Amino acid sequence: MMQDFVFTSESVTAGHPDKLCDRISDAIVDRFVALDPMARVEAECAVATGTLFLAARFAAAVGLDLPSIAREVIAATGYVGGAFDAASCSILTSLAETTTAARVEIDEHALDDAGIEAIPATHQVTAFGFACRQTEELMPLPIVLAHRLARGLERARAELPWLMPDGKVQVAVEYRARRPARIHAVALTAALDPDRRPTPAVLEEALRARVIEPCFEGAEVRPDARTRVLINPGGAFLVGGPARHAGLTGRKTAIDTYGEYARHSGAALSGKDPARIDRIGAYAARWAAKNVVAAGLAESCEVQLSWTIGLARPVSLVVETFGTGTIAEETIAKRLEQVFDFRPAAIVRAFDLRRLPARAQGGFFAKLASYGQVGRHDLELPWERLDRAEALAAG
Repeated sequence: MMQDFVFTSESVTAGHPDKLCDRISDAIVDRFVALDPMARVEAECAVATGTLFLAARFAAAVGLDLPSIAREVIAATGYVGGAFDAASCSILTSLAETTTAARVEIDEHALDDAGIEAIPATHQVTAFGFACRQTEELMPLPIVLAHRLARGLERARAELPWLMPDGKVQVAVEYRARRPARIHAVALTAALDPDRRPTPAVLEEALRARVIEPCFEGAEVRPDARTRVLINPGGAFLVGGPARHAGLTGRKTAIDTYGEYARHSGAALSGKDPARIDRIGAYAARWAAKNVVAAGLAESCEVQLSWTIGLARPVSLVVETFGTGTIAEETIAKRLEQVFDFRPAAIVRAFDLRRLPARAQGGFFAKLASYGQVGRHDLELPWERLDRAEALAAG
């Protein structure tokens, strides 16, 4: 196992076209589930130039104006006026409303064990959850820093009027003995208003002061004299967003999870209602892995869960601790089976996913669309709880 290496992760701002599509898709899920907790919905977007294509399939007791929801999200993201405008962009739709019989007319909180067992997975997926002791969030350091920088880039728009909504950051961390040792490089790509763009020197000074320095303030691992800092290394990045490059729901799954430091499913997370095991399974796997690490059973842990269509229980549960486990991986897996219930209805009940969109101000799922769907300290995510660590440690 390699001990010394450099690892990079990237994140993007909420105005990146892919993330814009994720936010629209999840805003639609939020709106349906908030008004009809039993609604079934799948929503996907593609965006380019001045056009948004919205495809949705749903079964709900309510009707919604989906293009209007999309325009609200586009405006809130900062695309007002210019080449891609919330009010004037073309929105093409492919909407399929299925019968209300397709809705889930079951309250998981009222089910007994037989009732939970009777609700199978309706999709196939192998989901991965990961946790490690590199950060307070029990996440890999590169993706935590990348999200922090991307958030800083978005916040800087309030003070730097020439910054456009689209931006991307990349962080390279140097590891020694598989522990983060120093920041190898930081790269920021920020879209600029062509009519007000600053000189390269002004741009670099502003982003160093308002984005990079606050991100690393007080950090144990921070840039040093040898760290390479790159600002718009590809040259002037003008306008950005859908007017510059296309976007698609579900394209940034590595950003949604572990920054490619750990494995993740190829299935998109955004745009799917709480009944979709390919979404909630990723959350359940993260919950399990995080509690394993918090219980002191490993320094790093990956939990692999596989579901097949027609069965409620996972057909596979595999634990990998990368040589850091304090007990055998097979023993950890057995404890997970005893402490957690990974059946779809049990996951929905444990996370209360049908009620969260109505309770969360501004929606629930849409807040996950940018800056990661796991490892978040700014949101009270049920899969980030450490409520099973004690039971796992006790065995």
